[in-house]
Parts: sequence; C-alpha cells; structure tokens
Amino acid sequence: MSETLKIASWNINSVRFRREIVERFLHEQAPDVLCLQETKASNDVFPHDLFEPLGYIHRATNGQPMHHGVATLSRVAFTDDVRHDWQDNGEARHIGIRLNQGAFAGLRIENVYVPAGGDVPDRTINPKFGQKLDFIERMTRWSEGVADRTLVVGDFNIAPLESDVWSHKALLDVVSHTPIEVAALDRLRAAGDWIDLGRHFVPAPGRLHTWWSYRAKDWAASDRGRRLDHMWATKDIAAQATAHTVCEPCRSWEKPSDHVPLVTEFHA
Repeated sequence: MSETLKIASWNINSVRFRREIVERFLHEQAPDVLCLQETKASNDVFPHDLFEPLGYIHRATNGQPMHHGVATLSRVAFTDDVRHDWQDNGEARHIGIRLNQGAFAGLRIENVYVPAGGDVPDRTINPKFGQKLDFIERMTRWSEGVADRTLVVGDFNIAPLESDVWSHKALLDVVSHTPIEVAALDRLRAAGDWIDLGRHFVPAPGRLHTWWSYRAKDWAASDRGRRLDHMWATKDIAAQATAHTVCEPCRSWEKPSDHVPLVTEFHA
C-alpha cells in the first residue's frame, strides 16, 4: 500500500504569541510533521497543550527563554532527539529526529535556525556575521558525513539566488544575500549533494519568496520578499517528493510571522 508524508517548516517568531495561527495552519494543512523555528520558548513553557489534541503526540523541543528555539511536532513516531551546537555557544538552533514508523521509517529530519548575522557583512566589525559564517561551516563539515535519507529544513537566513530576492542589485550588500554568504551556502549544499526542493519544484527565475519585513506598510503591495526558508533533501528522499508549497496567504493572517510556512509532500 502506498503512503504519503507531509512535512511543514515555519519560522513562527514566537509560538506562544502566535498559537492561534499555528492551530489554524494545522487544521488547514494537516502536515504529518511540523518543524518550527524561532519558538522563543524554553522547554518548560512550550505550549504542548496546543499540539496534543491535534494528534501531534510526538514532540521534540530545544528552546531557551525569549530567543531562538526549535521544535519538531509529529503525528508519526520518531526517535533520536539530537541537538547540534553549530553556533558553538549553547544557543538552541537545531533539533534532529528520525522517523521510526511506516514507509518513511529511518528518514532523518534536521530542523535548523541559522543566525541572522547582524546588519554589517563584515566579521571584523560585526561578530554576529562571523558567527553566522562559522555556523554554516560547522554544518558543512557535518554534511560531509551524512549517509542516511535526510531532510534539512528551516530558516537558513540566506537567499542564495538572484531570483530569491526582490532586487538582487539592491540587496547585494545586505546581510542574507551577500556573495560571501551565498558562497558559504553553496559549499554547504555541495558537501551533502543536497537537492533544493524549492527550486526543484519552482525553477529559477520563478518567484519564490518566504519572508517579508514587518516594516512594510503593505507587504503584499510592495512585495519586497526574500527566500530565507528552505527544504533540502538527499537524492533518495528528493526522488519521493511530489509537491512543494509556499503558504504565502499566511503572511496576511492575524498577528502573522514575517516568515510563511513551507510544505512538501512525499510519496512512497
């Protein structure tokens, strides 16, 4: 019998503040697995009561008070609650799990929140930018050893292609689209021979934004978006991907995150 798996990833920018739209999203999209970034909740205050009644009885959280944080919520049983400190300072920016139920048993899902990197793209005067580059370098070294069917999902905070931003020329010197960041992300992708599922389904130069600043009075009218959120897959699981959706309408919901969810469906 064939089986499908639906995986969503979303930088929610505070799961407790936006619990109503999380619940709405789960009712409308019903993913089997939801990976959240920037939960901004320590593990002891994470809203488990939101997910339990909806069938997400398998949960892995890596949180800290007020900042960062990732969580993976699943209707499918999993093991291997792993946390890599790619930031090398204890910040809660990764959690990895391995599904152990059904046709996708053995699939690893790595949920990651890459640092934003501050405002100035120069590590000599902006330590946050250096931390971001070092984070990606540590991920790259890890990626070289990946041998299992694996998905890496989350907020990478880098828009790599010219068509991944509203204006390549305007953003060349803006953190998230600088050549040094793009080159670092390219090395990470090559290290694991990852398939970029977004661009697999929407080839460049097709429009594919996932983030719009809160500063815009009308985000949709100005449409100054960037593709900061990604889903990458090893070739074996990428071959089972059947659909990929950027849930752009979520940006207009009440109390929205500045990011929107990504949803990929797989068939086995």
